Amino acid sequence: MILKENIYIEPFKLHRTLHIYLPDDIQPDERFPVIYMFDGHNLFYDSDATYGKSWGIKDALDTHNQRIIVVGLECNHEGNMRLCEFSPYSFKDKFFGEVTGLGKTTIEWICETLKPYIDEKFPTKPEREYTAIGGSSMGGLMSVYGLAARSDIFSMGICVSPFYEHVFKKLVDDISKFKIHKKTKAYISWGRYEFHTKKQLAVGTEKNMIITRIFSQKGVTVYPHMMVEGAHNEESWEKETFAWLYELGLYKKHR
Repeated sequence: MILKENIYIEPFKLHRTLHIYLPDDIQPDERFPVIYMFDGHNLFYDSDATYGKSWGIKDALDTHNQRIIVVGLECNHEGNMRLCEFSPYSFKDKFFGEVTGLGKTTIEWICETLKPYIDEKFPTKPEREYTAIGGSSMGGLMSVYGLAARSDIFSMGICVSPFYEHVFKKLVDDISKFKIHKKTKAYISWGRYEFHTKKQLAVGTEKNMIITRIFSQKGVTVYPHMMVEGAHNEESWEKETFAWLYELGLYKKHR
């Protein structure tokens, strides 16, 4: 089932919609791992998705009876505020102009306010070993950063098609300094068709491998995936659902 709730984000003085997936027919003694994901409106229903196509995560989890809670945080749709709230760093872009990086505040709000709220209201397994962060594009960037910065909260990261433009050096500098819990797993993916030329693909691949190496050197178990037919859209990301569920140990077989 999908629940939609409004929540107030105190640091931004704004209300926002949560898109929350819960397994059907929850038993009294059941408790579940939780994945906190960005762009919640794009996760479950095509009718909610920005471009009319979702990740289809609800159908995938329902079909295979996966007992997980997914908490999707809808983005800020005003102007370039999605970029601001989903970037840990400020940057300037020729299309979007000045972007003020508010992503560090977003991560802290998820850890200190949203997670305690979800743990209190729903039958979660609150320990870090059962808590993941995930997203694509700007959400992928936030998942790389959030996993590194708050591995005390998150033990797993689903970092799909991370946005690195303008911010890669700052990201590398930060995650190189963070002390990351060694019992941490990261799924990092990118698609061949996200890039227009072979050179761009090579550069994009190397950036993801740099992040992979930094994580690996800190004891993180990393699963890098170059999706041969992957593009930068929800249709492609939908095809990866069982890849990251499996690699992160979240996929459970049920009779």
